[in-house]
Amino acid sequence: MKLTASLEQAAAVVILLATQDLKSPLASDEISRILEVSPSYLKKLIRKLVVSGIVNSVPGTKGGITLAKSPEQLTVLDILEAIEGPIDIYQDSGLIQHAFKDGRYAEQGIVAIKSMFEGANRLIIEYFSSITAADLLNKATNHAALPAIDWNTMTLAQFLKKEMNI
Repeated sequence: MKLTASLEQAAAVVILLATQDLKSPLASDEISRILEVSPSYLKKLIRKLVVSGIVNSVPGTKGGITLAKSPEQLTVLDILEAIEGPIDIYQDSGLIQHAFKDGRYAEQGIVAIKSMFEGANRLIIEYFSSITAADLLNKATNHAALPAIDWNTMTLAQFLKKEMNI
């Protein structure tokens, strides 16, 4: 199973929103600029996040997006399934049936293989549902309190300069 670059972009969007000053939504054009990604592609990605309930869309001239859940409630599985769809590492194309066709243990072989992949699905789901966005942010910042930055008006470099009184 290979995950797409869209998952990385979605995770980056969630990180930006988790540190966004809660008083103001983050504009998609600003996210596109910060991440240096295509605005049109980002809008499609954001649409998936809105439909899945990960982000809220705020209309208007001062609109944008906000997290719909706290980082503590948002799991990596939520993000992964919003972008990639439900976890299913085995797509049955019928080839296994051909390999075991008319064999003495055909049905048992098919059941055994499908069962193996269903077990793998369960493990992946269990693992990714046990990690929240807050967990990742805490590990990345060594459990430091996350800053509230208004990404619409300030860059990370400007924020760090301000924090260090430079």
